[in-house]
Amino acid sequence: MQERFDIALEEPLAFKTIYGLQLYVQNSGLDKRYVYLLEIRSSQINGCAYCVDSHTKEARKAGFSEQWISLIAVWKESPIFDPKERAVLNWAESVTRVSDTGIPDQDYDLLREYFSLQEIAQLTVAVSTINVWNRMALALRLQHLVDPVPT
Repeated sequence: MQERFDIALEEPLAFKTIYGLQLYVQNSGLDKRYVYLLEIRSSQINGCAYCVDSHTKEARKAGFSEQWISLIAVWKESPIFDPKERAVLNWAESVTRVSDTGIPDQDYDLLREYFSLQEIAQLTVAVSTINVWNRMALALRLQHLVDPVPT
């Protein structure tokens, strides 16, 4: 598969605007743990190899364990995620799958048990932003860097 084009070159204002959302998320004060959960899980759901690759590498570099990163894909069956992490993962799935879920009150109510309205706003911007990036990467066929498989 070949990349289609570089959006930063063809439409720099659009790219800068989306990147501005990413900077907001990075500087919002949200615990990086929750940002990685949202970014990785939404990217997995959307099938965005570029973003899964990027965000799992970032999470590893930030000190998150291989087990924690690997089990995000099967979080409902894994006991390693605490209730707040589970609420965030549930929100990531609900917002990312909006056409199927309709983002029900029960998903919002679960977040309200653990997060302030300001934090929910930040989490919602974070999950919405990664969904924009996923769609851009998939539409433009961005290629992730392939690490060699150890022999």
